[in-house]
Amino acid sequence: MKNASFLVFAALIALLPVTPAPEFWITLANYIGLYSIVAIGLVLVTGVAGMTSFGQAAFVGIGAYTTAYLSTTFGVSPWLTLLIGIALTAIAAFAIGAITMRLSGHYLPLGTIAWGLSIFYLFGNLDFLGKYDGISGIAPLDFFGHALSSGRSMYYLIWLIVIVALIASHNLLNSRPGRAIRALKGGRLMAEAMGIDTTRMKIAVFVYAAVLAAISGWLYAHLQRAVNPSPFNINAGIEYLFMVVIGGGGYLRGAILGAALLTILKDQLQGILPALLGGSGNYETIVFGILLVILLQWAPDGLWPLIRKRLPQRRAIDAPTQAQPLARRAQPQAGSALLDVVDVRKAFGGLVAVKGLSFAVRAGEIVGLIGPNGAGKSTMFNLVTGLIAMTSGSIRFRGEAIGHLPSRQIAKRGVARTFQHVKLLPTMSVLENVALGAHLRGRAGFARSLLRANRKDEAALLHEAALQLQRVGLQDRMYDEAGSLALGQQRILEIARALCGDPVLLLLDEPAAGLRYQEKQALAALLEKLRAEGMSILIVEHDMDFVMNLTDRLVVMEFGTKIAEGLPAEVQKNPAVLEAYLGGIDEEEKVSEHV
Repeated sequence: MKNASFLVFAALIALLPVTPAPEFWITLANYIGLYSIVAIGLVLVTGVAGMTSFGQAAFVGIGAYTTAYLSTTFGVSPWLTLLIGIALTAIAAFAIGAITMRLSGHYLPLGTIAWGLSIFYLFGNLDFLGKYDGISGIAPLDFFGHALSSGRSMYYLIWLIVIVALIASHNLLNSRPGRAIRALKGGRLMAEAMGIDTTRMKIAVFVYAAVLAAISGWLYAHLQRAVNPSPFNINAGIEYLFMVVIGGGGYLRGAILGAALLTILKDQLQGILPALLGGSGNYETIVFGILLVILLQWAPDGLWPLIRKRLPQRRAIDAPTQAQPLARRAQPQAGSALLDVVDVRKAFGGLVAVKGLSFAVRAGEIVGLIGPNGAGKSTMFNLVTGLIAMTSGSIRFRGEAIGHLPSRQIAKRGVARTFQHVKLLPTMSVLENVALGAHLRGRAGFARSLLRANRKDEAALLHEAALQLQRVGLQDRMYDEAGSLALGQQRILEIARALCGDPVLLLLDEPAAGLRYQEKQALAALLEKLRAEGMSILIVEHDMDFVMNLTDRLVVMEFGTKIAEGLPAEVQKNPAVLEAYLGGIDEEEKVSEHV
């Protein structure tokens, strides 16, 4: 059975309250459940999307204080305060995320610490929230006339929400927006080139995690029947992060494992250490820190990956054999104007990398952009794809100026690319990596993906990815991890991913770099096949043999300027090209040996 381990887990959770388990066990299980809800959201933000957040405890506090204040002061139904708390948290998270999620490096975690502390001190300084004494006398939840006034009566509600959060988050990760979230960790450049609005996606996953934290806070308030700022300080935020790291940063079930281990370990240490050391104090924090360092030395990826290896494995996603085909854009007529680069200049301060370069690509041809190292080829390539903005000049695609558009907008217009240094998500399957290229061709968003109401949309995207893998000859490696492929196959995978976006123009950045002779031959055969199907290709390459035998025209650059343009045979005899490559030695047969 595919979900046997999950069913066993659910059965154990369901049976605990009906056994003669001590009340303390139920209390401990309740807190593990509350922490798990927060940790599941933090897995998405930190473990999957790669954004370290120390401030999740503040969102727990917003959910808790909202229901505490409204229910005790105005008598608002706790079920209504849940919705109000979610709305307030979403608004706060959106405002905070719009600022902090744009940060990178060490500035991002520092930013989360700053707003986490700010919200904590806000709770402790507002008179109507009781300052540091907090709010007491919170009414128990009423569920169809039954008061959930004890830990045992709250147990099933807490764990029902844990399971719902787990399933919904699993649905999200295995979907179009889920692949976009996972792409965030692979770097902004690759994700934006696939058409993903990375800033918007970061804020969306941040808000989702904050909402889960608010729900946990709402449950906490009605379980404790009182709130004060202490459980929502920065130390609690660090502990939530520890739970994710211990369990396994990129794994949803690892969140529950980490929450359980940390909660149980802290409880045991608080009882054992004072007895051993003969005094009171926060000894458990010291010991816990030492144990955490040892654990991360032994299992740097957390504990769940170690357990997962011993469980029966199943594919998270299968390619459907049939699906509604995705709409395809109209291809231009062969020979028509496609890309026009006119007098483009790019300066980085005082350094001019591209000086007045002009060239064109017509529909249905392969154009090579070549030149010695430092000629400005990669800069020009990045200008065309929108990774950097030009200083002056004009870049037009199908008659439209695209020179100042971001890369995701250029991708939307039918320009797809690969990278000089392969940019894949190595732990994700080949199929999912390729499906990432079809991001702009899908429509299902967060809400539909959480509820798994995206089946048709998802089937169409995965079917398209499978077709492109078959097109490039990688269908037999569809379910393998992308990181397990040889370099040549990874470059072919990148081409399949680009083709999944249904491009009009395909831009390849040194696709033959690092490949063996047979791999180059296979790549050349693939590109010739694509040209025969009507694909237009602009290729940056160092291997002269490769481009001479493949391209229809060549553009040669040196020190940011164009020194030659024409048919490969003409370019090979051009004195300026021989001078650039061979220092003036007029032996054209040596060009391919030196480049």
